Amino acid sequence: MSHLEPVHTVIVRVWLPDRPGALGQVASRIGSVRGDVLGIEILEAGGGRVIDELVVALPNEELVDLMVNEVHAIDGVSVEYVRPIGGDHSDGGMLALSLAAEVAESGDNERLQALADGVQRLTESDWSIVVRDGAAVASCGDTPSADWIASLLAGSSHLDIQHAAAGDMFWADLPVAGIWVAAGRDGRPVHERERVRLDLFVRIADALFG
Repeated sequence: MSHLEPVHTVIVRVWLPDRPGALGQVASRIGSVRGDVLGIEILEAGGGRVIDELVVALPNEELVDLMVNEVHAIDGVSVEYVRPIGGDHSDGGMLALSLAAEVAESGDNERLQALADGVQRLTESDWSIVVRDGAAVASCGDTPSADWIASLLAGSSHLDIQHAAAGDMFWADLPVAGIWVAAGRDGRPVHERERVRLDLFVRIADALFG
């Protein structure tokens, strides 16, 4: 693809069988519609399946549906979702470090909101919330009630579950700061790599409150 061509860049999350050549087949089908795979991140593997997140550049937006149909045509492969991105794309690890730096550079009165913003951006969630002593102290998006979130987090603490491992929600404890963070998104399950990424981000953020 010429650098002079207009480019439409998307994140493509795919489920594929854990077998030799499966990812190569996906890349080949993307190439057949003039797409370039710019980056690959393995989100989860196990049970004979792998979930990969690909950064793909296409000449134009109209080719997205054709690309999805091509990938779906591979035996055992399915597309979880496609999301357009703008500007330069950073991988998940670089994004986590960048957001941690933003929290570190924020003032004391802005740090909790910077944390909520960072959690939402890192997890690509519809909403995020920071809870202290059962009350919301910062949030982004249309959050559930603070009472409901606090009950969920209290139950997780009682069961010694510090992080979401499944479903469509994230949550994590920041023991130094004495707060919890939670985030949710509709219709997109949480994968292991995303949970680990959030874990590392909040560990850095928690130290900043010490």
